Amino acid sequence: FFFKQKTAYEIVDCDWSSDVCSSDLSQEDKLEPVSGNKSFLYNPWIQLAVGVIAMACVANLQYGWTLFVSPIDAKYGWGRADIQVAFTLFVLIETWLIPVETYFVDKYGPRWVVVGGAVLISSAWILNSMANSLPLLYIGAALGGIGTGCVYGTCVGNALKWFPGRRGLAAGITAAGFGAGAAVTIVPISNMIRTQGYEQAFLFFGILQGVIVLTMAVLLRKAPPQLSVGAKVKASLSARDYTPSEVLRNPVFWILYLLFVLVATGGLTFAASIAPYARDMKMDVIPVELLGFVLPALTMAISLDRVFDGVGRPFFGWVSDRIGRENTMFIAFGLGAVALFLWSSYGSNPLVFVLTSAMYFRSEEHTSELQSQSTISYAVFCLK
Repeated sequence: FFFKQKTAYEIVDCDWSSDVCSSDLSQEDKLEPVSGNKSFLYNPWIQLAVGVIAMACVANLQYGWTLFVSPIDAKYGWGRADIQVAFTLFVLIETWLIPVETYFVDKYGPRWVVVGGAVLISSAWILNSMANSLPLLYIGAALGGIGTGCVYGTCVGNALKWFPGRRGLAAGITAAGFGAGAAVTIVPISNMIRTQGYEQAFLFFGILQGVIVLTMAVLLRKAPPQLSVGAKVKASLSARDYTPSEVLRNPVFWILYLLFVLVATGGLTFAASIAPYARDMKMDVIPVELLGFVLPALTMAISLDRVFDGVGRPFFGWVSDRIGRENTMFIAFGLGAVALFLWSSYGSNPLVFVLTSAMYFRSEEHTSELQSQSTISYAVFCLK
């Protein structure tokens, strides 16, 4: 399974210090022979792992935000609605600028775009740690949105290019880093907010995440064009690349885009509000025992959401490669509807709150990821 995909280092010789492989150069450009060292970094699975780690480090900007809302409101009294405007700005900028960021990926390579993303996400949380006014909080959100978009768009797009015959699986595994990344840090962030204040949590994790993403950026490599040549394309996948104008004229793209917006709106609203909701229902600190683990209901819910989200993304990506995107999204939509019904009816029970929120995020994020994989591969990352 792991070696069925033909690896890039079997095809080309690449320079460790450059994004350019010898195969990418014309005979006129090859003024000097390449040394012949075959870098392990040009293995598709290594590049996939690098992308997963980078994605995990930017997950907190989206999924960890809910932990900071109430502490910020308690200190400054700005009101949750005004504080959540920062999250709205973050999401809008993160998503709408991805086509621009991926344009720079095609022009300058993935490494420099992710370097810029690392600097921006670190700067965003450092600024949040010092923000004493809403405008500063909003600026931090904007910086974080640009940085997260740089990392997310680049890593997913790079994965699709390294695995042209397994786009669903590659996108699912890469997005699993974004989905499950926050699961590792939810407990330490929550503890640091409680013991040292939210400012210290912003500062410490902002620097830590920025350094890790910067390291991953150095390891990123651009997929050589030979990988897409001769790749077996399944009947459900596009057999050719589309130009931007062709994409925008096709109604299928806009249907996918509309579905993505509708699903993401519900999921992101849920993600940003789950902590305030739990506190309003007076069950955020009620202990919940599940599978031998005992944690406060809120911590358990967010951690389980991230675990289910991360584990399920590659699974649904794998399934979608076999039964098609539409059938898989139909299943995910159904699971999400059931979860929302149970949550709205019985969500005041701490255990039901934990389980139904995990079930909803599992279905919603996988649906969103399937749509993004279809839309992105159809519209942005397939462009030459």
